[in-house]
Amino acid sequence: MAKRFGGKYSPDGATSESDPSPRGAYDGARVDPVGARANVLFIPPVVMVFMALNDGAVGLTLGLVSAAILTFAAFLLREGLRAEAAYDARKVARRPAFPRKMAASVMTGLGIAVAAYKTEPGLVAPILYGVAAMGLHSLSFGFDPLRNKGMEGIDKFQQDRVARVIDEGEAHLREMSDAIARAGDRQMEDRVKAFQVTARELFRTVEEDPRDLASARKYLTVYLQGARDATIKFADVYARSRDPQARADYAALLDDLEQNFAARSRRMLLNDHTDLTVEIDVLRDRLQREGVRLDT
Repeated sequence: MAKRFGGKYSPDGATSESDPSPRGAYDGARVDPVGARANVLFIPPVVMVFMALNDGAVGLTLGLVSAAILTFAAFLLREGLRAEAAYDARKVARRPAFPRKMAASVMTGLGIAVAAYKTEPGLVAPILYGVAAMGLHSLSFGFDPLRNKGMEGIDKFQQDRVARVIDEGEAHLREMSDAIARAGDRQMEDRVKAFQVTARELFRTVEEDPRDLASARKYLTVYLQGARDATIKFADVYARSRDPQARADYAALLDDLEQNFAARSRRMLLNDHTDLTVEIDVLRDRLQREGVRLDT
């Protein structure tokens, strides 16, 4: 008689309550902030080009210039929305170095002004249309973050060091994503995304307390660089041979890396809690020496 296979590691197998719940592939994933409202702004430049085809040399030139400006404004808006989403996702963040959303509003107003000048030469009408377009764009998409967040009392020099190291780590993670895509294995792509979520948790922990950089620097540079190199080699080998042993070895490597990164994050958070406890005890002792009694 056939017997259904089961066990601890089967999909419906029982697991121990003490085992940590596995991290999903999309745990911590965020929706791309560039939505339909931003993407639809690529349509007016296309319409502008087709409308200017039969307007003569001057009209065609003005139409192409207007379309180019509006297209550039749409790209600026996309990058500005992504920069704002990254700013909002962090507890400690610098304001964007270049206000892309505000620049996109200005470029949109300029593009509309050029388009208006094509059909209604002069200054008054193009300026009015441009100002109206710039205002509506700003009301629709808002402004860029204009101040730093959560950086009060943080050494600026140390924060700059952390920013450089994390930017290098983010570059390694992007290269991992590009490499694993060449392997053509969706499950391994999801597995890499799960590891990236764990790595970014370590990034955020270091950002919130730059003093942890010394203990985590090896993870943010050496280990991530090794993970990137291993991913590139695995993608090249697996794309050619589909070797299951190579896939199993690479999956085991990701498991080890994720466990070590998560353990480092927990250890740094525990150290921060220990430092807070020491500060509280010291303050309580000082108050007691001053004759202030605290109820425990």
